[in-house]
Amino acid sequence: MTKYLIIFIIITIPLHLLGQNKFTVSGFVNDDENGESLIGVNIIVKENLIGTVSNTYGFYSLTLPEGNYEISFKYIGFEIFNQKINLNQNISLNVDLKTSSTKISEVTILAEETLVERTQTSIVEVPIQQIKNIPALLGEVDVLKAIQLLPGVQSGGEGTSGFYVRGGGPDQNLILLDGVPVYNASHLFGFFSVFNADAIKNVRLTKGGYPARFGGRLSSVLEIDMKEGNRKQIEGEGSLGIISSKLTLQGPIIKDKSSFIISGRRTYIDILAQPFIRKANDGNPSGYYFYDLNTKLNYKLSEKDRVYLSAYLGEDRFYLSQSENENFVDQNINYVFTSENDFGLDLGNITSSLRWNHLFSNKLFSNTTLTYSKYQFNTLLDSRSSNSSSFNLITDTTHFNYFSGVKDFGSKVDFDYLPNPSHYIKFGFNYVRHRFFPGSLELYLSTFERDSLGLENLQIPVDTTFNFSQALESNDAFFYVEDDIKINDQFKVNLGIHFGFFNTNNKSYYSLQPRFSSRFLINKDWSVKVSYAEMQQNVHLLTSSGVGLPTDIWVPSTDSIPPQYSKQLALSANKNLLDGLLELSIETYYKSMNDLITLKPGSEIIGFDDWKNKVDTNGIGRSYGAEIFLQKKKGKTTGWMGYTLSYSERKFEGVNFGEWYPYKFDRRHDFSLVISHKFSDKFDVGLTWVYGTGNNMTFIEARYPSINTNGIINGINEGNVSEIEYYPTRNNLRLPAYHRLDLGFNFNKKTSWGERTISLGAYNIYNRKNPFFLSINDKIQFQDDILVNTKVVQQTSLFPIIPSIAYKFKF
Repeated sequence: MTKYLIIFIIITIPLHLLGQNKFTVSGFVNDDENGESLIGVNIIVKENLIGTVSNTYGFYSLTLPEGNYEISFKYIGFEIFNQKINLNQNISLNVDLKTSSTKISEVTILAEETLVERTQTSIVEVPIQQIKNIPALLGEVDVLKAIQLLPGVQSGGEGTSGFYVRGGGPDQNLILLDGVPVYNASHLFGFFSVFNADAIKNVRLTKGGYPARFGGRLSSVLEIDMKEGNRKQIEGEGSLGIISSKLTLQGPIIKDKSSFIISGRRTYIDILAQPFIRKANDGNPSGYYFYDLNTKLNYKLSEKDRVYLSAYLGEDRFYLSQSENENFVDQNINYVFTSENDFGLDLGNITSSLRWNHLFSNKLFSNTTLTYSKYQFNTLLDSRSSNSSSFNLITDTTHFNYFSGVKDFGSKVDFDYLPNPSHYIKFGFNYVRHRFFPGSLELYLSTFERDSLGLENLQIPVDTTFNFSQALESNDAFFYVEDDIKINDQFKVNLGIHFGFFNTNNKSYYSLQPRFSSRFLINKDWSVKVSYAEMQQNVHLLTSSGVGLPTDIWVPSTDSIPPQYSKQLALSANKNLLDGLLELSIETYYKSMNDLITLKPGSEIIGFDDWKNKVDTNGIGRSYGAEIFLQKKKGKTTGWMGYTLSYSERKFEGVNFGEWYPYKFDRRHDFSLVISHKFSDKFDVGLTWVYGTGNNMTFIEARYPSINTNGIINGINEGNVSEIEYYPTRNNLRLPAYHRLDLGFNFNKKTSWGERTISLGAYNIYNRKNPFFLSINDKIQFQDDILVNTKVVQQTSLFPIIPSIAYKFKF
């Protein structure tokens, strides 16, 4: 594959470089209002409709034969900018686009690079403003919950922010915040995501047809880009909600040259409820909260150099304190007993990146990045007690800390090379040093005694660390090259190769992953696409629940645990409707997965055994289905409708008797409807309705008494019969269907200092009792005046109708 790709590029590029003199017009495209770089702006030559798009940093480059041209810059929500040029030399042209104040014209709609024209399949971009208009649980705008509403994406359960793409697991999604992997993307055990929408500029999900620059996960890539900060003026926005508040400030450090943004969010129920908690807990504090802090700085060193420094810090913290003070008299001796116990649970992420953009020439753009990412989970217990009298004093101290996590240091260099409008070449190198802490326990025990004579005895304390699993270090690197090739006006191809290397404890894995996407334009409103991609995943998440609890641990591939590998083929038909006002795509896919990993039945993550002894490996999986996506991004009414028909199965030698079984999140049907309508500048409405086939679960089918070798029922003589539970197959029961309706209203008003919005909403407006899980419980009742204990199956539901209110402001 590599040989043919290199030969193709070598042959093709020179053919386009032959002929008359050629020159390049290049530059950056920014938002005139705040100086933010604009991603995906369409730059089109009116004379021949040749064009390109701006990259992640707003850079573009067009190489054309010498002559006179009119260049058009077009982007949704912005006024068209036209510039006539005499291209007799290389030209640097930076453009600031102004926000459109009028209805987008028909010409603009037809000229944009639409879903129909794009080469790649399985990519969805959701405008951040559209995400903000989606009604949310407790009024908390959530990026990941918006992603769950897209076709091919499923939620992990009621209210949770975890997502599952095309039959994949939660660890098979590569989540990038400003290019840095985020290992734990949720707060409150999965009910909220860590991403603050006020600090985000762009959200893009890739479900298949992956470009060669991506790797490391099997199922999806979610790119989240932070805002850079307003380079023109100071501005801020924030909100006050039921459970949390947010505040974002941004502005220039040096006008038009450097800027900053800082955004914070914190829940405060622990503060508001503290008086009631202390009253119920004998005056001792207890509570839970989470917070997020995003910050970013950027500086324009020159026309060719820019630097960016971004960071994210987020944490969940649960704390509980208990104290006891008791005095008693025994045989005329007064005793005093005191104890203090502090329990805590902390988990959080830290990510940071330092990026340097450099223009080597008007055709070659580079981005060099240094990254740091850390995720850690801690369970803490500190206990202190003393027992004193007039004769002696005894004190005991205990410190317990169980922790696990992963820490990454990385660097990467990416290049964009645009030799001419028919080629957009990207290549680069990425290296990450992983350090995994699968599970360790710090333990400190000490006892101090003092008798009536004042003699002291300090027992030798126990101060040790138990490493249940060895800390591991891994080297993870890849090189890639890809080219978006325009064969002719109808046919475009994206070819790429991803070469990966992974090493742990002297065990190395190499991979060569081909990537291919193509588009054939039937006419201006119709296209068909096909893509094929192979992906390798070198890190794994061990989870016993599937909802992303903090006890889950990340582990690397080792000599006994090989990397996971997938192959995915996707076909799609795409159409513009109503002159481009609507975009429709119908896509089918088939994905095979090898060397999957899962916990053995009955195994627990936290324990004294090495994690490698708790897993089944060499599993295989397959998923296939069809997706329909109808989206409207323009006008007063925006939103989308999505439908997914899917099948997902797994097979492990040591699970389910070695037979195929449905994956837990094998949901046959998923439907979502997301609508936002702006009635006026003062009032808009958002509505979401979702329906999904129920999740699968492994459920008991029968119970029967166990019998010993003598044929006697165990425990019959003691009145406590021992029973055996019978489970026929893995995931043998499907829960009832899930559906709900959310509704939100926004009342907007311009003020002398800015804007304010009052948001009212309701989650699960018709109070559907959706199943969270099923359990078997005892039900005691009288039958014929006899007290009878029977077993019954009970459904547990989480959220009834939940109203919300929030006050938002911008200045």
